[in-house]
Amino acid sequence: MIELTDAARSTAGVVALAVVTIESGGWFLLRVVTGRAPATDFQRSFYRAGHAHAGVLVTLGMVCLLLGEATSLTGGWRWLAQTGVLVGAVLLPAGFFLSAAGSGRTRPNRLVALLPLGALAVAAGVVTLGVGLLTA
Repeated sequence: MIELTDAARSTAGVVALAVVTIESGGWFLLRVVTGRAPATDFQRSFYRAGHAHAGVLVTLGMVCLLLGEATSLTGGWRWLAQTGVLVGAVLLPAGFFLSAAGSGRTRPNRLVALLPLGALAVAAGVVTLGVGLLTA
């Protein structure tokens, strides 16, 4: 059994509570797809992508948080292994939702720049975790 540090336990608690924000995104998405909230085809696709990425990445991020406890990584490397995916779980959905925000938008705004930053955070987190697990 993996013993959680206080930091990992606190992070996991905050992330578990943050799932409510994903649920509220789902409620908004339901309003969009049922026509109760106006959206262009572009916006619908970006909102769907944002919601899907949020749910999947929070789940993967919790797994990475737990598995990071089984590594011998320390300092910034341990932080990256345990929370890189969780940082991506914020940046990627934010990039999808915020770059599509605005009445009648048919193309992303400048906040689309959050997408590659989020992808980089996810990649850095899983690679660091993988190396940490293989070298533990």
